[in-house]
Amino acid sequence: MEMDAVSRARERGLVILRVVIGLGFLYAGLEKLLDLSGTGAFSAAGFLAHATAGTVPNMVGHDAATMVHNPTHQFWVDLAGNATAVGIINVLVVSGEIAIGAALVLGIATRLAGSLGAVMMFLFWLANWSFANGIINEQFVYGLLAGVVAYASAGRVFGIDAVLEKTELVKRAPALRLVLG
Repeated sequence: MEMDAVSRARERGLVILRVVIGLGFLYAGLEKLLDLSGTGAFSAAGFLAHATAGTVPNMVGHDAATMVHNPTHQFWVDLAGNATAVGIINVLVVSGEIAIGAALVLGIATRLAGSLGAVMMFLFWLANWSFANGIINEQFVYGLLAGVVAYASAGRVFGIDAVLEKTELVKRAPALRLVLG
């Protein structure tokens, strides 16, 4: 059966979306790992302690630096004060961004990578609580797009998942398709 032009365009669009989202995650992780910003070793402690108060629209005339709008703010501040937790978070953020990014670029375990990317972005969105310019911000959009990539099984198009799904292992263990795609 021959694929129509709309279907081919849809597939190309999914590949572009998957790769671009993947490159975004991959760069973010490598930037932290390799200190590409030149600010020193990555630590989530500063963000958790100082960037989680949140913002809301119409902050004019208020001391935004001291106001707390994020109902989860104290949770993040408490995490920032726990050296063990910060160490674990640092590893999870950097390795997570790199692994999610590489998996999306290669189209391997795409459903898993896209889902984990969506969860990571939701946690960033929740912690940041930056709604001064509206509830739809960068983390929200990134998370939504990562979820779309997972849902659409974008790894089946020009991805390693397309090859893996034809293997005997996946045929014998069809539950693996929940990770692939």
